[in-house]
Amino acid sequence: MHHVRHISIFISRDPDEVYEFAADPRNLPQWAAGLARSDVRQQGDAWVAEAPFGQVRIHFAAPNAFGVMDHEVELASGRVVRNPMRVMRSSGGSEFVFTLFRQPDMSDEQFAADALAVEADLQRLKDLLEQ
Repeated sequence: MHHVRHISIFISRDPDEVYEFAADPRNLPQWAAGLARSDVRQQGDAWVAEAPFGQVRIHFAAPNAFGVMDHEVELASGRVVRNPMRVMRSSGGSEFVFTLFRQPDMSDEQFAADALAVEADLQRLKDLLEQ
């Protein structure tokens, strides 16, 4: 199995609108259940949330005009997981891409389940923004 998966979804909205919504950490509980199951609150330069696997600290890329929403998730153990994420202009809307890296000691089944969770999160984002 590959160690990296690029998971994408087409969203029928202007990329600036998609970026504005998805780049706001306070919106994560509405669409990113794999990362934030609670309100997200700012704490210094990080955002803190309750994830399915415990409390996390999230550091996002600075706001930019390129649609880049890369972020680092610091787990309670101190391990940091880097997540490239971006939105790009596509004919009639936006292509939203999340790059999923397989973590050390992750089984094929766990990596596949992680990918399915990301796909579900992106589908929720699409549903929210297209309604």
